[in-house]
Formats: sequence, structure tokens, C-alpha cells
Amino acid sequence: MGKKSRRKKNAAEVVLDANGKPIPKAEKGKGLPPKQNVFMDYAKSIGIALVIALMLRQLIFQAFRIPTGSMLETLQIGDYLFVNKFLYGAKTPERIRILKWTLIDGLPVLQLPAVREPRQGDIIVFEYPKDRNLDYIKRCVAVAGDTVSVDAGVLRVNGEIYESNFGERDGDHSCIPIWTDPELCPAPRAKHDQAKYISNERNHIWPWPGMPTPYIVPEGHIFMMGDNRYNSADSRYWGALDTKLIKGKAMFLYFSWDGDRHLPRFSRMGDIIR
Repeated sequence: MGKKSRRKKNAAEVVLDANGKPIPKAEKGKGLPPKQNVFMDYAKSIGIALVIALMLRQLIFQAFRIPTGSMLETLQIGDYLFVNKFLYGAKTPERIRILKWTLIDGLPVLQLPAVREPRQGDIIVFEYPKDRNLDYIKRCVAVAGDTVSVDAGVLRVNGEIYESNFGERDGDHSCIPIWTDPELCPAPRAKHDQAKYISNERNHIWPWPGMPTPYIVPEGHIFMMGDNRYNSADSRYWGALDTKLIKGKAMFLYFSWDGDRHLPRFSRMGDIIR
């Protein structure tokens, strides 16, 4: 009985092809999903997801973190934000880098049409002109053709004070925040830290002695300054920003971490940046 059952079992294991010939064991399962095929399916799905994510990152949105206080009080250290790369005309990368190291440079660039040009009041992420592996974030205070001057620490664009109410593009920006009472002016506003002002003479006046006066922002450039006016390495130090270095406009906060208290700032999450 045992032998007869074994013979039936062995016979059942024989698989015939269309011509009635037995298929070798090595070919059994052809057409069925082996483990290799399942692995390849997962790999393809993950690959497609990565390509889509990279395209979204390069052409539409990208996440950034605020590491310094140059944009206080508008942006806090530890803020995480999304940047709109589509607004100014997203472009393909001209170089490939890993972290802060450039692997390939000089790639041909394809740029999409811009919805609009950068304008006064926009908070913009860009490649630092002196080290393009670093990303900076500042506010655009003037565009090509505008005159820029700083007198006694107060910024003037085209002869008008530009120190507060940045959120209203066509509003009154003439309120000058007092360092002892910053709430005097509507937010968002420049931060005037008296100690920083006194310690750095370059905060007092601009253009500096020996520079052309009045200073006119050149074509194809914008003038960038931090809202933390007296503690910001900006266009006063490295010149007007070439618009080719722009990455995108800061849009909203998706997370914020208070490093001093080691707690999230839940009240800032989801805030629109202006």
C-alpha cells in the first residue's frame, strides 16, 4: 500500500507540456511568481516612488531647516519649512552633490517658465554665492533697478523706509522697531538688537565708504537681507544675489523644534511664512 501511494505521488509530480512531454523539474513553476520576481516588483515600485519624489523635490517642493537666527523673529532656529520651487521657474540641477560635496558640475539646465519674478517682501532660499554647497534664506528687500541704502541702521529702498509690515507688499513699511519695544511695529518686522548694532560698524551705514552712491541693484539680481537686521550675513557683505542661484520661495512651516526646551513648537506648525 505504501509503495502504491508513493508511485501515485511520483506520477502526480510529472508535469506535461502541450505536446505531452514531461517538463523538467528545473522548468517547473515557470510563469508562477518566484521569490526573485516578487523582489523585483518591490524594487520597481520603490524605484518609481523615488523617481517621483525626486521630481517633486526638484521641480515643485523641497524641505529646508532653519539653522541660524538671521531671520528672527520671523523664522526661529529649528523651524522646518517647505519651499515652492515652481513659482520662480523650477529647473533641472546643473550639478550633482552629496551633502556638501559636489560630484558633477556644469550639467545642461532646463528651466520651466516662471509664474512670476521674485519681488520685494519674498522670503527666498538660495545657494550662498561664496559656497554654492550651502543654502541660505533671507528676505528680498529690493529688485533690479531699485536703490538701496542704510542710514543709522535703517534700511531705505528707493528712498522709503522698509523696516516693518513686510506681509503687506503695498502697505506702509515705515515703522521702525525700537529694540526695547519691538511690538511697536506690525509683524513681520526687522529685529533691531542694540548690542549687535553697536558691536559692528557695518550695520550703521551702507553703501560703505568708497562704494558707488546711490547703490542700484543690477539687472538679473535681487538684494537680500535678514529680518534680524544687525546679525545677518547678507547682500551688504557679499553683494546682490544673482537670480540664477535662487531655489524657491518659503511657503509654510510643517514642523518646529525648540532646541532649548527640547520640545516641538506646536503653535508654529502649519504657519504661512510672510
